[in-house]
Amino acid sequence: MTDHMADASAPAGGLGTFERWLSLWVAGAIVAGIVLGNLAPGLFAGLARMEVASVNLPVAVLIWAMVYPMMVGVDFGSIRRVGEEPKGLVITLVVNWLIKPFTMGALGVLFFEYIFAGLIPPDDAQAYLAGVILLGAAPCTAMVFVWSNLTRGDPTYTLVQVSVNDLIMVVAFAPIVALLLGVTDIVVPWDTLLLSVLLYIVVPLAAGILTRNRLVAHGGVAAVEAFRDRIKPLTMAALLITVVLLFGFQGEKILENPLVIVLIAVPLLIQSYGIFAIAYGAARALRVPFDIAAPCAMIGTSNFFELAVAVAISLFGLNSGAALATVVGVLVEVPVMLSLVAFANRTRHWFPERTRRP
Repeated sequence: MTDHMADASAPAGGLGTFERWLSLWVAGAIVAGIVLGNLAPGLFAGLARMEVASVNLPVAVLIWAMVYPMMVGVDFGSIRRVGEEPKGLVITLVVNWLIKPFTMGALGVLFFEYIFAGLIPPDDAQAYLAGVILLGAAPCTAMVFVWSNLTRGDPTYTLVQVSVNDLIMVVAFAPIVALLLGVTDIVVPWDTLLLSVLLYIVVPLAAGILTRNRLVAHGGVAAVEAFRDRIKPLTMAALLITVVLLFGFQGEKILENPLVIVLIAVPLLIQSYGIFAIAYGAARALRVPFDIAAPCAMIGTSNFFELAVAVAISLFGLNSGAALATVVGVLVEVPVMLSLVAFANRTRHWFPERTRRP
C-alpha cells in the first residue's frame, strides 16, 4: 500500500475542498432541512412512511452511498503487517472498544440526565443519550485516512488499524450498543439492531471486498483509487441529502429549542478531546513512533458517523432525538479533528521517529 490511499482522500496537500469545509456544508444542509421541513411537512411525512422492517428506504440508499465507497478502500491483506508495531494497534483497540463507548455513555448520562436535566425533557434526553452512545461505539473508518495524511502518518499501518477495527465492528458493535442502551434503561429492539448491523456493516463490507478484488485484478490499487474518486461526488451528495432529511424531520422541534444543538455538542466535544488525550498520552508513554501514534489517536477520536446515523434511524426513527444527536456529531467532527491535527503536528518531537521498511 502506498500513499495513494491518503492522497486520494486529501488532494492539494491533504484535505480536499469538501472535507476542509465539511462543517460549513453540513451547517448549510441543516438550515436547508429546517426550512424545507417547515415549508413542506407533507413531503417529509411521505418520505418517513417509506419503510420496510423499520428501515427507511430513501435514507438506506443514501447511507449505502456513503458507506460502500469506504468499504472498497479497506484492504484486509494489510493485516499481515500487524506484527511490525504492535503497540500502536493495541492502543487503538483498547481505546476504541474498552474505553471509548463507555466514556461516551457515562458522559451522556452525566449531561443529559443530570447537568442538562432542567433544560431537556426526559424523553428527549434519553433519545439524545442513545444517539451519542451510537457515535461512541463506532470508530472512524474513512476520514481517518485524511487525518493520518495531515500528520504524515504511515498510510499502510493506518490501513491495518482501520481493517482490524472493521473486523471487530462486525461482531462487537451490536452487543456494545445493546449493553450501553440497556444500562441506561433504553429499550433495545434487538431484531432492528442486528438488521442494521447486517445492512450497514456486513453487506457493504462484503460488497466492498468483492469490488476491491475485482478492481485490483484488473488495474491494481490505482484502479481502486480511480473508482473511489469517480463515486466520491455521489458520497458527498448522499451525506448532505441525509442531513437535509434528518433536519427536515426535526425542523419544528429545533425551531422550538435551538439550544438543543449546543447541548448535544457539549458531551461530544469533551469526549473527543478526552479520548484523544488518552490515546495520544498512551502512545507517548509507550514510545510509539509518531507516524503510528498520531493516526492511532485519531481513529478513536473520530467517529464512523455514517453508521451511527443509519443505526439511529433504524432503531429510533427519522425524526428521533437519537438521529439528531448523530448528525450533530457530523457538525462538530471536522473542526475538532483539525484542531487535533494541528496539536499533533506541533508535538511531533514528543515521539521517536521511525525508519520505515521498504
